[in-house]
Amino acid sequence: MDTNWDDDHDLVSRRQSSTLKPIRTDLKEEDAAAAARMGAANIEELAPLSPMARLFHEPDCNLYIITIIGWKTQINIHAFKANLLCNLLHHPRFSSLQVLDEKKGKEMKWLPTKVDIENHVIVPQLKPNMESPDQFVEEYISNLSATTVDMSKPLWDLHILNVKTSNAEAVSVFRFHHSLGDGTSLISLLLACTRKTSDPQALPSIPLTTSRPSSSSTMSFQYLWSFLWLAWNTITGIFMFLLTLLFLTDTKTPLSLTKASSTTRRRIIHRTFSLDDVKLVKKATNTTINNVMLGVTQAGLSRYLNRKYGNKAYFHCMVHSCNLPEKIRLRATHFINVRPKTGIHELAEMMKKGSKARWGNSIGYVLLPLTIALRDDPLDYVRGAKVAMDRKKASFEATCVSHMAKLIPKLFGFKAASILSYRVPSRTTLWFSNVVGPQEEIGFIGCPIAYIAPSCFGQPSALMIHVVSYMDKITVVMSADEDTIPNPQELCDDLEESFNLIRATACHM
Repeated sequence: MDTNWDDDHDLVSRRQSSTLKPIRTDLKEEDAAAAARMGAANIEELAPLSPMARLFHEPDCNLYIITIIGWKTQINIHAFKANLLCNLLHHPRFSSLQVLDEKKGKEMKWLPTKVDIENHVIVPQLKPNMESPDQFVEEYISNLSATTVDMSKPLWDLHILNVKTSNAEAVSVFRFHHSLGDGTSLISLLLACTRKTSDPQALPSIPLTTSRPSSSSTMSFQYLWSFLWLAWNTITGIFMFLLTLLFLTDTKTPLSLTKASSTTRRRIIHRTFSLDDVKLVKKATNTTINNVMLGVTQAGLSRYLNRKYGNKAYFHCMVHSCNLPEKIRLRATHFINVRPKTGIHELAEMMKKGSKARWGNSIGYVLLPLTIALRDDPLDYVRGAKVAMDRKKASFEATCVSHMAKLIPKLFGFKAASILSYRVPSRTTLWFSNVVGPQEEIGFIGCPIAYIAPSCFGQPSALMIHVVSYMDKITVVMSADEDTIPNPQELCDDLEESFNLIRATACHM
């Protein structure tokens, strides 16, 4: 759908203040026949939404996933739309409404519908040779974070910006409601729709991983100590979860959300690092890529807060004087995929019936303590992250949280589940997640992808950091509440400066 930028700007700048209100409809026999004609492979015809999907329609949990993709060539709009019809719309979640079954109260079900691609693909008319294309894209995405998708159509849209930025020839912004799926589902969608540019018939490659954090420990159940360590970490993790639910909150810092509002606009920006450099630090510290990026996050947040507490203007050098309070409790809600397997074939086949790796929301989280301090040895940030994550890996905390999220709506209703899902993450300072992306360059209808930057908005925290790998790069995506963190580029610079110090130290080991 081509639209004028001025009109589109007015449209996206107005956020719906009310909660999502699904269409009320009677589910009749002809609807089931329509579902059968649609070939709803991965959703039983008119099946109810899962508890997790339904939870994302509660006011406190109204989240959207947004993915920014940079392209190495300008986008052919007509070819793009035609291929979306052949790929994306084969998935029933992207061609179905989410409706209320009036006969069963608040139960929501999937209702297949005919999709008008013109209502989902938005192509604003842009001024050629604009002065600040990067700033324009940032503002456009920020405006999108202040809007929602109309419930009268499937809950997704795609915005195509044929504008040359500093690191891409064109940008697309794919937005969908979190009830459709999680980050792993998004990667599966990407894999199903794209191919290697080196071999147009081949699927992209992703390393085989086992996502459950306790998998390495379950192999050691035969050893009493390993079992006790697993049990202790699980018990303490759940205990801290319950304390947080009741009263435990993070220390108020310049990163704390100033107001609990789901209508606050977000600034979503990203910064790219060399994957080889990250692997160098990984080898020097005998850790994982996730540990390295968590260490970089701790270092960057320490620099940022130290400057803010010192009321100093921003500058690009190491801050030597320590202005940090002595005891800062700062935690990350670290989201983890709890599917048994996330191999390349399981992900690519996720959209098909019978797949073992199911589409949807199969996520849990752990409450990860972060150390905020100025370290003499920059590698200590990475070592500290490893110690914290090793404890979380040797536990069932994420799995227990995932089961609780599914069980509580059944026992106490979605309102209670919404309070739980809001209260715990909102009492931490930031959200953190990571996804392993394709190892080779991939493309869609002959357009190579330059970068992938997924994130989300609607969360009850001022900051979310998402890490995704693609080819030989690591992209750190930051979703920041613009009232709390008005200039997230400063924080990105702090992360980059911290990484440079960590890398330089690793090189001299």
